[in-house]
Amino acid sequence: MGLNRKALRTTAVGAVSATLIAGGTLAAAPTAQAAANGVRFVDITGDGGTVLKANVVTPAGADGSRTYPLIVLPTSWGFPQVEYLVQAQKLADSGYVVVSYNVRGFWQSGGQIDVAGPPDWADASKVIDWSLAHTPADPARIGMAGVSYGAGISLLAAEHDKRVKAVAALSGWADLIDAIYSHRTQHVQAAAVLDTAGMVAGRESPETRQVFDDFYASDLVKEQELIDWGKKRSPATYADALNDNRTAVLLANAWGDTVFSPNQYADFYERLSGPKRLEFRPGDHATAELPGLFGVPNDVWTDTRRWFDHYLRGQDNGVDREQPVQLKSRSTDGYEGYPDWKSVGADRRKFDLTAPATIHANVDSGADGGIVFLSSILDQVTRIPPMAWVPLLPRRWAAVWQSERYPTAQHVRGTAMLHTTLTPTKESGTFIAYLYDVGPLGVGKLVTHAPLTWHDRTPGESFGVDLPLYSTAYDVPAGHRLALVVDTVDPLYTEHNPSGAQLTFSSPADDPSYLSVPLREQ
Repeated sequence: MGLNRKALRTTAVGAVSATLIAGGTLAAAPTAQAAANGVRFVDITGDGGTVLKANVVTPAGADGSRTYPLIVLPTSWGFPQVEYLVQAQKLADSGYVVVSYNVRGFWQSGGQIDVAGPPDWADASKVIDWSLAHTPADPARIGMAGVSYGAGISLLAAEHDKRVKAVAALSGWADLIDAIYSHRTQHVQAAAVLDTAGMVAGRESPETRQVFDDFYASDLVKEQELIDWGKKRSPATYADALNDNRTAVLLANAWGDTVFSPNQYADFYERLSGPKRLEFRPGDHATAELPGLFGVPNDVWTDTRRWFDHYLRGQDNGVDREQPVQLKSRSTDGYEGYPDWKSVGADRRKFDLTAPATIHANVDSGADGGIVFLSSILDQVTRIPPMAWVPLLPRRWAAVWQSERYPTAQHVRGTAMLHTTLTPTKESGTFIAYLYDVGPLGVGKLVTHAPLTWHDRTPGESFGVDLPLYSTAYDVPAGHRLALVVDTVDPLYTEHNPSGAQLTFSSPADDPSYLSVPLREQ
């Protein structure tokens, strides 16, 4: 079904305004101290002659008598070139040459937004070329890092430029399609935020504009073109290059990232065979890194610096001996270490979904994943996720299954999996599965969720569904139960349910339905 772009932009305006206000603040504060700290603002010629606005910070006392490891920082989507100045100064004080640049198509840099396509990879290599020619950078010790858009470009650049020895990709993506079109469902609020920020702070290329329009239009004729476009811009497509180069890769993301879900980062991490580290924390897109951009002590940036200190400066700081998967629960403080992603949910507990349920489509039952950025930030700061009163959810529009009450706390870690049999009355449709932590009064706190869309099915014909929910770390208190809720409308996503559609969930004797919940090993 088509979408009203005016409505989408209205939905996105709050989040975009917050992003650009933050960007403006970042532009003001670091610039005021730039002259005092010896920051140089330069123009770098990127791919095809495109001018990239950049800044350079070198270690104090650098006189050309020695070289230093180089860190290249591409900016985030919609942010100005001074985004990283505070962290750049900290890195320079630790002995790095740091060059950050505004990616093509945004702010004062030339060119048009290509969404991390080949021109963006080539730009990164041009910035490295310039840095080696104009700064005391060591060609054998080059790293890249970035937040969000800068993270994706850093990974892609490292895959196409063997000179990059280490990467810190913070709140980025590995599979662009899985991130914003998971299970054939458009993450429409996330796309609207990116689109609006691109139009406000940059210049979209005709191809980029067409991609957004096709994405909103839900034109299945264009689907494969969109998938191919996204795969070209996905680090997962070129993962073998990182393995061949033995690039040291740090991946960090938030459990509640409404732009780039954690699942695709975890899958990508498992494919890497070189030095690697995976970190997940509470929060939404880039919210864990944001305080560090203002100089506030920050775990993400501390670990980024430790990563580069070891793999570019050779420091024996122990980062290579720590458990490579580091998780922080949404419910408690402190980190948990695991040897690999598979060990995170080592124990699994199933609860059966034996009772059949039929729901009507096109009405929001009251269960939803929240609002892009805002809901997960609230969860990060106050530990209050989106909530629903489960006993009052209307069963005409929502299917509900509940577990027994658990006598002890259940430490949910990793990716819950829904297995069921679905019979739709229409050829296309969408449902969203939500997992809630339900207290004694019936108030459900959202643990995780995920959408699923299908097309070209025979009405009335059943088919099996295996849907991984978004990975998370959440502690269900003793005396609570888990509830699986399924409905058909969520403001975060585009739904494809024709008018009058009904969905029936059943549990055949030879293929029973269940929810498999990953638990931390006791």
